[in-house]
Amino acid sequence: MRLAGVEPNCITLLTLLSACADFPSPLAIAFGTSIHGYVTKLGFDGADNVMLWTALVGLYAKCGRLPTARKVFDEMSVRNALSWNTMIDGCMRGGDVEAGVELFDQMPERDKVSWSAMIGGFVKRGRFEEALEYFRDMQLSRVEPDYVTMVAVLAACAKLGALGLGMWVHCYVQWKGFVENIRVCNSLVDMYSRCGCIVFARQVFNSMNKRSLVSWNSMIVGFGINGYAEEALEHFHSMQIEGFKPNGVSFTGALTACSHAGLIEKGLHLYKTMTRTYKISPRIEHHGCVVDLLSRAGKLEDAFGVIKSMKMKPNEVVVGAFLAACRTLGDVMLAEELTNYLGEFDADSDSNRVLLSNIYAAAGRWDDVGRIRRGMKNLGMMKKQGFSSIEIDCKVHKFICGDKSHVESDRIYALLNQFSIESSLSKSYYSPPQS
Repeated sequence: MRLAGVEPNCITLLTLLSACADFPSPLAIAFGTSIHGYVTKLGFDGADNVMLWTALVGLYAKCGRLPTARKVFDEMSVRNALSWNTMIDGCMRGGDVEAGVELFDQMPERDKVSWSAMIGGFVKRGRFEEALEYFRDMQLSRVEPDYVTMVAVLAACAKLGALGLGMWVHCYVQWKGFVENIRVCNSLVDMYSRCGCIVFARQVFNSMNKRSLVSWNSMIVGFGINGYAEEALEHFHSMQIEGFKPNGVSFTGALTACSHAGLIEKGLHLYKTMTRTYKISPRIEHHGCVVDLLSRAGKLEDAFGVIKSMKMKPNEVVVGAFLAACRTLGDVMLAEELTNYLGEFDADSDSNRVLLSNIYAAAGRWDDVGRIRRGMKNLGMMKKQGFSSIEIDCKVHKFICGDKSHVESDRIYALLNQFSIESSLSKSYYSPPQS
């Protein structure tokens, strides 16, 4: 076009910037930067070209150049809702959540895209409670969510195990007519599965008029993680009859089911089928399933062989599954052999150090226990506290041992003390007299 002597206009440049943003790469950012210079040179500015400058913000944000995106955004003489939403979404996706929150608070008028960008961004960063808080605020602001919002909210419910809120969302999407959306239905299946409500997950799955590979995978994984091995394998087979080719996620669900049910031969057969028939390169989660499968069955030597054959470094989950089995079977030698093979655990792998320490403690090797504990102390590492949670009135309450940060902590501890006293009195009342 340039060689033909035809001058590009705003639409031409907007199309090129969109293409670069859709395929972020060093080449795309280089080409996009040259277009940015061209835009500046020709003086495309003002209200008429706000879309063009918004496209530049989106390009830099999607290519991981957040400071540049923010600079372009701040220099815009005129902004519309799309400009704000593009910058907010870029911050949330890029991990600069605080900047995203700041922009959201400054935004003159928020629409469903703005709220969805915040909620989805919180979910992607693992800040699920905040995602649900923003959803509640969105409801109070009388802004109607769309299916994108509901998918993000259901993902947050799934991660938190917030079944009550998830069921409310299910009623809401039925009321709003989103149940025909396949992505919403897939999210419902995943939410119910992860909340342990496999019956409802199956009902949603069976009611779907159209299913995708994600639908089948969500159901297979759901059955697998909830211990329904037979159903998981049946759906794995039915999926292929329906014409869907299993991918890595499908095999992860099937292998998880075999691991939980102790189906060693079936699991190993699936693992071989995945690599030989479907030519799927095993990922860390597939290796983890096989290690867990063999470890649970007491075949520690075979599990260790799988770890040695891995082309990538085993992660905390793989090592933890093996060490947990070593602890159960009292095999200190293999636990030490794994430690020597790896050289050292990852810097943030506190749980595996604790597992190894417990293995030594069970064997009465207190000097080794002290060595592990001293090593953790020298690294400034503390054992991560476990927590329990309960959902009341669609709100998840999290509790840590000895924690008193909850707003109702005084009442909670008073009630616990009352239960303790009543339990002691009950035991003394019913205990037989001592001879």
